[in-house]
Amino acid sequence: MLKNKLTIFGALVLLLFVVMAIFAPVIAPYDPSEIIEEEIQGPSLKHWFGTDDLGRDLFSRALYGARISLSVGIVAVTIAILIGTLLGALSGYYGGWVDTIIMRFVDIMLAFPSIFLILTIQVMLTPSIYNVMIVIGLTSWMGVSRLVRGEFLTLRERQYVEAARAIGCSDFRIIFRHILPNAQAPIIVAATLGMAGAILTESALSFLGLGVQPPTPSWGNMLMDAQAYMRDAPWMAIIPGVLILLTVLSLYFVGEGLREALDPRRLN
Repeated sequence: MLKNKLTIFGALVLLLFVVMAIFAPVIAPYDPSEIIEEEIQGPSLKHWFGTDDLGRDLFSRALYGARISLSVGIVAVTIAILIGTLLGALSGYYGGWVDTIIMRFVDIMLAFPSIFLILTIQVMLTPSIYNVMIVIGLTSWMGVSRLVRGEFLTLRERQYVEAARAIGCSDFRIIFRHILPNAQAPIIVAATLGMAGAILTESALSFLGLGVQPPTPSWGNMLMDAQAYMRDAPWMAIIPGVLILLTVLSLYFVGEGLREALDPRRLN
């Protein structure tokens, strides 16, 4: 019962943030980069979340920051799911030397701490939102590939797969038409949980100055701007911090709910 309530809460919060991201240009009362005050102001009826050190409206910046964070999460996870699913499917279906080569490559990638690998690549590239999306996606597919491989190792022995081989179906058709649709449940769960990790990674990169660059607002660089004003203007750090926390928790709640609903081994 508690898990169901948490899943519903997570879904509602995510829906709210998606609406915020989509309709940010309509909802935001000010341009996120517009300087509208001469000094820092606290939350008020005029500025719901207050203003930052440059006099920009934090509510407007938070709305546009939701668009950036969710976009990074969706695109990065899409890249990771595509790569991980393809390699995992090939590894699990063919086995043998194909499986050995792919899994050793996965082991090599996992040997490098992801955050340090991402930081190294970002330092070598020009920091931008597009680079952030691509780099996070290219360094977070390994878990998906292992998950898909495990599913394919089980499903390739099913009778419907043997029947498809017997009537002359190609490997491509068997993999993508017969096996993959039956392996999509864990992939959906992995994608949901992966979005939370991608949003956290983007926030960390932006906080370090290696992610989304000012004046484009993101929750990470809003936290970076707030460092020098923790005592005088604590709302500058609290607001983006709470938004990141709620987004990540909501994704985990939804992911756990999907795991319960889609895992056939949990069904009575």
